[in-house]
Parts: sequence; C-alpha cells; structure tokens
Amino acid sequence: MASLKAIRRRIGSVRSTQQITRAMKLISAARLRRVQEALQSARPYHEALVRVADSLFATERAALDPAENAKQRALIVVIASDRGLCGGYNANLMRTTEEEARRAARDGMEVRFYAVGRKALDHLRRANHEVAHQRINNPRLATFGLAQDLASRILTEYRAGEVAETGLVYSQFGSALSQRPAYERLLPVAEQKADEATGGIAAPIDYLVEPSRAKLVPVVLRGYLEDSIFHALLEAEASEHGARMTAMDSATNNAADMIERLTLEMNRARQASITTELMDIVGGAEALRA
Repeated sequence: MASLKAIRRRIGSVRSTQQITRAMKLISAARLRRVQEALQSARPYHEALVRVADSLFATERAALDPAENAKQRALIVVIASDRGLCGGYNANLMRTTEEEARRAARDGMEVRFYAVGRKALDHLRRANHEVAHQRINNPRLATFGLAQDLASRILTEYRAGEVAETGLVYSQFGSALSQRPAYERLLPVAEQKADEATGGIAAPIDYLVEPSRAKLVPVVLRGYLEDSIFHALLEAEASEHGARMTAMDSATNNAADMIERLTLEMNRARQASITTELMDIVGGAEALRA
C-alpha cells in the first residue's frame, strides 16, 4: 500500500487536472454555443444559394467539367483541429481521409491534400501523403477569409487542369454528443445538390437570369464554393467544440471517481497506520508490565 504522503500528493495532482478539464469543458461549451448560433444564422443563405446554383448549373454542366486533358488527380481538403483533447474527433476524420484516398486510388487518380489544422498535417506527413498546402494554428477555424483562400486555390487548380476532382473531409455537426465525419465533393459539382442540403426532393427552380447563364456561371460557382467551404468550416468548428466538451466532461467525471477511490485508499492507509501505532503502544505496555 502506498504511503499517506504519496496518496495525498496524487489526490492533489488529480484535483489540479480536474480543475483544468472542468475549465476546458466550460470554454468549449461557450464556444460551441457561439458557433451553433453562427451555423443557424448561415443555414438559410447556404440553402438558398444551393438552390440557385443547382438551377443554374443544371443547364450549364459543360462549364463545370474538368479542363480538357486534366490530370487524373484528386485534391482533398482535410479539415481537422489544431489541438487534441477532443476524444476520437481527429482519429475518425483521418480514418475517413484514408478511405477517400483509397477510393480515389481505385478510380485511377493520384491524391494530394490540403491540410487545415495541425492534426491533419501531422497525420498526412506520417502517412507520407503529398501535402500541397497547409493552414495551421488558426485562431478561429470558421472564418470567411479562410474559406475564400481555399476556394481560390481549389478553383485555380481545377481550371488549370491540375486536378480532376476536389472535395472536403470534415465533421458534420449533429449535437455535442454526435459528430459524423463526411466527404463532400466540390468539383465537378454534383447534381441534385439542393436535395442533399434540404433533405427533400424538389425540382430546380427555373430562374430568369441577366445577362446570360453562361456569364453568370463563373460568378455563382466561386460564391458557391466559398459558401460551401465556409459552411463546412462552421460544421467542423462546432463538431470540434462539441467533441472537446464531451471529452472534458468525461475526464472531469473520471477525475472525481479517481479522487473518491484515492480518498478511500488514503483513509484505509491512515487507519492501518493508526492500528499499527496502537499495537506498538499496547505491545510496549505489555512488555513493561512483564
């Protein structure tokens, strides 16, 4: 049995850790609430833009195809976190990333990656994947500036024929307890995109456009890419905070259980020590009496 001093030291250490995990849980809960509000506010615009883009692209599919003689290469943007302590959040994302890399390889395409978040970059480097671009140490993940930068790079490479397919691996937010890693193809734009976003089956609306659909496609395509990436960043940030809040809540509860067990062990050790001392006193008294 460990000494009283060692047990007390360990209890103090666990209490300090518990204070940290409790603080991290509260911080993640506050940040999650903020991102959820942003996600809720952005959803109507995102769904409306998807409907407009789906209607416009339905008659202009040729303008969305890869460039002539485009390289058989897939570009995958992996959106993960810069920090850990969020349970299996990053591990699940990396598992989906590897699945998509194998799928692209089966389709006869080379794969290159854009890493958003240090955890994504570390994994891709360990797996010896080609990392064409990286964005790490982001103060905030869901910023429109980051979405614009990624959209610009993706669109430039796609139009130049450097890649034939581009997509995102990110975590879709369900709740603080539920985050689902997913792959979303960006280019070529998938048909019936509006149906996937709204969850229903609706025919594209035939909008009247001015001056022409052909001239409007590049403008709407860039806006569509930027908004799709920004929406994915919001989902990813909400998922990260939800996963971290859940993980820190579990860690805090585990620390409380450990403190309880250590306290019981400390009381037993103290009782054993007192019993030993009493036996020594009784033994000494008996020796004197003899």
